[in-house]
Amino acid sequence: MASNSKTVFGGKRGGSSSREFHNSLVYIKQHWQLYVVFLLPALALTLIFKYIPMGGILIAFQEYNPFKGILASEWVGLQYFERFLSSPDFMSYLANTLKLSVFGLLWGFPAPIILAFLLNRIQSKGIKKKVQLALYLPNFISVIVLCGIVRIFLSVTGPVNLLLGTQINFMTMPGAWRTIYIASGIWQGAGWASIMYTAALASASQDLTEAAVLDGANIFQQIKVVEWPAIKDIVIIQFILQAGNIMSVGFEKAYALQTDLNLASSEIISTYVYKQGLISGNFSFSTAVGLFNTIINVILLVSVNKIVAKMNEGQGL
Repeated sequence: MASNSKTVFGGKRGGSSSREFHNSLVYIKQHWQLYVVFLLPALALTLIFKYIPMGGILIAFQEYNPFKGILASEWVGLQYFERFLSSPDFMSYLANTLKLSVFGLLWGFPAPIILAFLLNRIQSKGIKKKVQLALYLPNFISVIVLCGIVRIFLSVTGPVNLLLGTQINFMTMPGAWRTIYIASGIWQGAGWASIMYTAALASASQDLTEAAVLDGANIFQQIKVVEWPAIKDIVIIQFILQAGNIMSVGFEKAYALQTDLNLASSEIISTYVYKQGLISGNFSFSTAVGLFNTIINVILLVSVNKIVAKMNEGQGL
């Protein structure tokens, strides 16, 4: 009887799913014009600007010559990968990249979450909007302008030295460069990154909040019991994505904040790729280094997703 009932119910579930699939196909056939109008441009843009350029990674295995092109250039196999991995500066670039990314994740990831909790405590809507506006504005400052502001503020005659009564050129200190990079990034992006958490907190049950207050729960207990569950899933997804992109540090900001005296900390893989590829013209070598960086990123993304899924009852990306 049990097996028969399972078969019957299983058959019902299978039949309902097949009917839903059939109905979806019928709907698509009836309204195919909508899918062509809205999906085709997105698919075309993705194909043209995302997948077709991926063919360029072939030059990582070639002695690429711009005049001969990809098809006629000589194949050299893993020569450039071996050259990079055997370079005496390889460990330095890798360590600088990992330190910058890991410290940036540890310091920068909790900042928008804490900010969202604080914004959620503001009862006045007018004050809350003004505070949010002030927090969102730095996100619209370009990287180059931000780096210029940082350089001016931390120069020998800048406001920071005037307040401290010192004459220290912070931009020439390798030990301070990483802190400057991460702190300026948090100031610029934390407010904008808090938008999704603030929106998720809006869905938190007000009844539970009022009940927690009546039961004598303090602010931290309210956050733990009521607010944290409302944003938990978003936090997990964002953590997986950011942890998986640990090696994806853009070269623009790092290069703009570089000086000859702080290269010991500021020379990372992305700036090295930029210098080798665009400045020195070593296209094949820079592509090989960039491909190595991407492979490490993919491995990290998959690993972090599996680890988080095990810790979060099987829920990952």
